[in-house]
Amino acid sequence: MTEDQAHQTGPTAGPDHEQRWAELADLVLIISREIQFRRYTDERAVHLSQSEGMVMRYLKSDPEAAPSRIAAATGLQRTNLSTVLRGLEEKGFIERRAHSADARGVTVHSTERGRSNTTLVRREWAATVSEAADHDTEHLDAALTLLTAVETGLTRTRPRNRATPPATET
Repeated sequence: MTEDQAHQTGPTAGPDHEQRWAELADLVLIISREIQFRRYTDERAVHLSQSEGMVMRYLKSDPEAAPSRIAAATGLQRTNLSTVLRGLEEKGFIERRAHSADARGVTVHSTERGRSNTTLVRREWAATVSEAADHDTEHLDAALTLLTAVETGLTRTRPRNRATPPATET
């Protein structure tokens, strides 16, 4: 058995594939940082922290979310989430509403201002990324499919906290 075969455990393993996956991870991190470095061209767009942005993106898919669902979906600790929610409330991007008769539980809702900012920022990101790629859409669907699969897999195997190792499939 060669060294390459010893490392091979499936169709996506092996030294060559490992290097390519590492390159993909590097590029994703670099691209993310480059997008964050840019200032918005529309003065109405409000820059959010990474955590605030994660919460607003989550609220697009779950518009009446309990804080516990937001924390689980975004990977934020509940104490950090409280700080993020307070900041988003101060910016007028979310509101918390009592959801039970005894008013003990709350749900988080995006406001019109929050939804408008999310739409505006996504338009700016689309223009920035499209321009950077010279508006070439030839491999866009394949890239979206791959990156969605990576995001889904990473989210599914996310450690509950930094001290807990990620879940593995059996």
